[in-house]
Amino acid sequence: MIDLDSLGDECPGTLAVSVPGLLALNEDVELPLASAGKLLLLAEVARSVAAGSLDPAEPVTLLDEDYRGGSGLLVGLSARRWTVADLALLTAAVSDNTATNALLRRLGLDRVNARAADLGFARTRILDLIREPRLPEHPPTFSVGTAAELARFAALLVADGTDEAPWKAMLLGWMAHNTDRSLVPALLPHEPEDRVIPSAAPPGTVWVANKTGTDTGVRTDVGVLVGARGVGYAVLASGPAGQEHDLVKAVRQAGLRIGALALRRE
Repeated sequence: MIDLDSLGDECPGTLAVSVPGLLALNEDVELPLASAGKLLLLAEVARSVAAGSLDPAEPVTLLDEDYRGGSGLLVGLSARRWTVADLALLTAAVSDNTATNALLRRLGLDRVNARAADLGFARTRILDLIREPRLPEHPPTFSVGTAAELARFAALLVADGTDEAPWKAMLLGWMAHNTDRSLVPALLPHEPEDRVIPSAAPPGTVWVANKTGTDTGVRTDVGVLVGARGVGYAVLASGPAGQEHDLVKAVRQAGLRIGALALRRE
């Protein structure tokens, strides 16, 4: 298995990897996150629902300004009214850009970032709505952050179980529905339709809950792997346009390193 430093050297652009206390490569470098930044929004939705300040059954009517192409399903569906919980699941499962914009409009970008700061995010933040096209007068990207902050957050989700923090279980449940397993988990034995977090996965396999991001020159993956133990991770890759396939390969190789940690008993 290629060592992490060599993997970083071979990656076109910058590869950042973090598993708190176990793996670190460029983990404090601030990089574009693409849709992995939607985790901050989903965390605030989950925390607000768990606290009783947001009703998951509240209907949200989609506005014309919410609609964006790219990832998602809502641009191809006829319904214009969805619940908060529906929009959160669509954001987590298929990274729906329209659902993301509707939730950001409902909660407010400033609120999402302020509450993210309470979770330890100092340099990781959402900069703007999802936009297509992104013009010079707009922020340069949707979100930015560091692998270290994102991995610490992911580790928090599995550190002490979810019984005393229902929002963690809610967020992990949404993340477990993610249909994109093409990055960190791609080369790892796992069941992509297993939604319920186990105390330990079947021997030799991992359970996955993650959020990925894809943009020109960007491939990101943040989540948890549960094998013999649970680990939180973040892998961010950013490089020249046209080199995305090599970025994917680097992220997948980093995934093998992370998977080995999850499969190893402490």
